[in-house]
Amino acid sequence: MAIIFEPNKKIFTLHTKNSTYQIQISKYGHLIHNYYGSKIENMDLSYLIQGINRGFSGSPYEAMAVEDRGYSLDTYPQEYPTYGIGDYRSSCLSVEHEDGSQAAELIYDSYKIYQGKYQLKGLPAVWAKENEAQTLEITLKDKYSDVKVILYYGVLEEFDVITRACTIYNEGEYPIYLNKVFSCCIDFWKNNMEMISFYGRHAMERTLQRRKIEHGKLSVGSTRGTSSHQHNPFVILCEEGVGEDHGVCYGASFVYSGNFIAEAEVDQINHTRFVMGIHPEGFRYYVEPKDCFFAPEVVFVYSDAGMGEMSRKLHDLYRNNLIRSKFMHERRPVLLNNWEATEFDFTQEHLVEIAKAGRELGIELFVMDDGWFGERDHDKAGLGDWFPNKKKLPNGVKGLAEQIHALGMKFGLWIEPEMINEDSELYRNHADWCLSIPNRKPNVERGQLVLDMSRKDVRDYLYDSISKILDEAKVDYVKWDMNRNLSDVWSAKVPSYRQGEVSHRYVLGVYELMERFMSNYPDILWEGCSGGGGRFDAGILYYMPQIWCSDNTDAIERTSIQYGTSFGYPISCMGAHVSAVPNHQTGRSVSLNTRAEVAMAGTFGYEMDLGTLREEEKEIVRSQIQEFKKYYNIIQYGDYYRLTNPLEEEVAIWQFVDKEKKKALVSVVSLRTRANAPFIKVYLKGLKEDSLYRIDDGEEVYRGSALMKAGFHIPVLKGDYSSLHFYIREIEV
Repeated sequence: MAIIFEPNKKIFTLHTKNSTYQIQISKYGHLIHNYYGSKIENMDLSYLIQGINRGFSGSPYEAMAVEDRGYSLDTYPQEYPTYGIGDYRSSCLSVEHEDGSQAAELIYDSYKIYQGKYQLKGLPAVWAKENEAQTLEITLKDKYSDVKVILYYGVLEEFDVITRACTIYNEGEYPIYLNKVFSCCIDFWKNNMEMISFYGRHAMERTLQRRKIEHGKLSVGSTRGTSSHQHNPFVILCEEGVGEDHGVCYGASFVYSGNFIAEAEVDQINHTRFVMGIHPEGFRYYVEPKDCFFAPEVVFVYSDAGMGEMSRKLHDLYRNNLIRSKFMHERRPVLLNNWEATEFDFTQEHLVEIAKAGRELGIELFVMDDGWFGERDHDKAGLGDWFPNKKKLPNGVKGLAEQIHALGMKFGLWIEPEMINEDSELYRNHADWCLSIPNRKPNVERGQLVLDMSRKDVRDYLYDSISKILDEAKVDYVKWDMNRNLSDVWSAKVPSYRQGEVSHRYVLGVYELMERFMSNYPDILWEGCSGGGGRFDAGILYYMPQIWCSDNTDAIERTSIQYGTSFGYPISCMGAHVSAVPNHQTGRSVSLNTRAEVAMAGTFGYEMDLGTLREEEKEIVRSQIQEFKKYYNIIQYGDYYRLTNPLEEEVAIWQFVDKEKKKALVSVVSLRTRANAPFIKVYLKGLKEDSLYRIDDGEEVYRGSALMKAGFHIPVLKGDYSSLHFYIREIEV
């Protein structure tokens, strides 16, 4: 059993393959956290819970009545701490009652254990077959009000994953406000921990940073209405010195695409508390009597063998138990996108010529990007008008799609449904559909405002107008973009006392519309995007199997972006393309081989006019496409190993290994060339120690243990940003 309850001890124990998580109900009814770490069988760990009378750390009334001064919620590790009752560390829940008071003391009420994985109404979450997971529900009730909380624990034993979520119920006769609702808390019995997070900006997302958790709060988050380019809703908690292949670490991934916070602190007695959830800034949720609020899911993955093992477990989980698209298990087409070749300036004939040039080289999918709708000749007009621009497409999207399909190619389309320009028919007819505060001039980004996705009439308009295009043109692929953050958050459809809900309701509206499209168009390959990687999170992956990793297509910059992304997300979900040089974002020139080497560590495609290439370059592209198809299963479904850190080293090296450990692919990209350079030795990972392997077509045979422990030297790389790869296969003797 993955979940065990011992009623005589009042202890819940959750086991995964390599970890144990234990909770107890205290003598006063509070839910106490005993342990989360390496697996411990058949052990009551409540002996770890000890208290002494500490000054300025008070006790619940019942404890004080019997002089139990060592029992304090300010020092005990808790499962779901609340604001206002004497725990002065980070809390998970702040409730404002009808009388204006802000306190809730949650006491154990009941539990359920059942096969399968819980799901959350209107929210994405990890899913599982009945035999793949177990769920624990623990119900807590406030002693002095009608607030009830259900904590959810999903245990996916084989992945070493425990998920957390909760629902807040108002069972009373009066409404309440939720001023803060976090999804989880974990208290660790140690103060030697670090938090690894992934910061960035537009066109340079998910840069790894590692900081010690000390006294005082360490947090990352977003109040931009999206998970953001600036901070990703995935962090790693680990002990000092943990590396790729050794040490205990915990990955924490928030399955949500809006405002978030991940926060850690060391308390007064050197314990470490971690909380994660919706960012409380700007959040105030009104809950009617007999209504409830669902908090999003946090996925915890445990590893006692370093961050590499943690990442591979999370990759497998997301590929198998988060992404639902059929394209997770089908080969996706190699695509060609026209944006960097034409931007807004194109005609139907020009697009067909670009597609033809791609088809001759093996491209399977042509994608028409921005500029095909409304009066869209620049970024200040047309958004919201989802009908074809007949000046560019005289026969509509349908006419172009028919020409592309006649070439034997699939056809794809770019959309940005959440946005609107003031210069559009939609705005002129429905200005109130924007997020905009009355009597204030709004903040404007990229010439666009944001549609109020919390409104059903807005979502219905978007679905009806866009689905008409999808049906008429028989679209095979859609890229769903979002090119600005939220500001001036105010909805014309919501009363004043509920305006604090709008940011969250916006995300729920996006999810509802995505679910509608995905359900009704399951044969379309959907790709998420937000100016590249501004909404690269597990919430989007629930609806779409891939996300455009970054608007930065510079191959050298991409080694760092894709490196950081790989800690929390599988390679198969990273949108990556070969673009023209000098690069559109950096002005750097990199060889066609290196550009493809980096893009193959993703979904792979091209973002240029392939017809402008020289004949020898066209031959290179042909061979690249064939090579990607050859290695597709290893790259998309294999185990991924980070062999170097491109942020710190002069060469980026990564490796894919198939699940049977019979085949491997190693990629090498030089980030800096030096005269008289020393040898670079690479140590492979993930092979079978006693098996024999051959590298490429060489005659020499290597034992797996030698390749992993002794390593081998790669050839000296000369020239700026050169690259190569090795194909390694097991041989029979």
